[in-house]
Amino acid sequence: MITLKDILYKIPLKSASGDMNMPIDSICFDSRESKQGCLFVAVKGISVDGYDYIEKAVLKGAIAIVCEELPEKLNAEVAYIQTENSSKALGIIASNFYDNPSDKLHLVGITGTNGKTTTATLLFHLFMKLGYTVGLLSTVENKINSKILPAKYTTPDAIELNKLLSEMVKAGCTHCFMEVSSHALTQNRVAGI
Repeated sequence: MITLKDILYKIPLKSASGDMNMPIDSICFDSRESKQGCLFVAVKGISVDGYDYIEKAVLKGAIAIVCEELPEKLNAEVAYIQTENSSKALGIIASNFYDNPSDKLHLVGITGTNGKTTTATLLFHLFMKLGYTVGLLSTVENKINSKILPAKYTTPDAIELNKLLSEMVKAGCTHCFMEVSSHALTQNRVAGI
């Protein structure tokens, strides 16, 4: 069981209210994915602000909210955590929730305009041929050894990224090669790893 206090480790807090020892069953930043026992992170996007969906997340069962600005009306049964940058906080929270999987891997991120997919894939295959247990996160596909997983984005969101890294650790991977897009860097998808 992981508690809210555990998940908030290393998050710069402006304020916190509520039970910091409550168990957290899941995390999300899309209110449609909120459910009972969930921590919802209100992230500002390009066209949508997660702040506008805090109440919907609570109605669907979120028991803790991380945001940059506190709502005017607070629910007494919900913990509210205020931070300077909720997108950076999301990456750290996701890493903590999945037991910091990047700490258990040799993680290589490849960025740049051209060649990310080719470089990551070549390194993946080279290390597989050398006998290592390896993971790959790329535009084309994600892999855990020979197991192929679909890829939605060049770099997954912070929650999906840490979930995949955690699966790699559980599968015995020692290395992971991943594409890191400029967009992912701007959105703090790799924060916390």
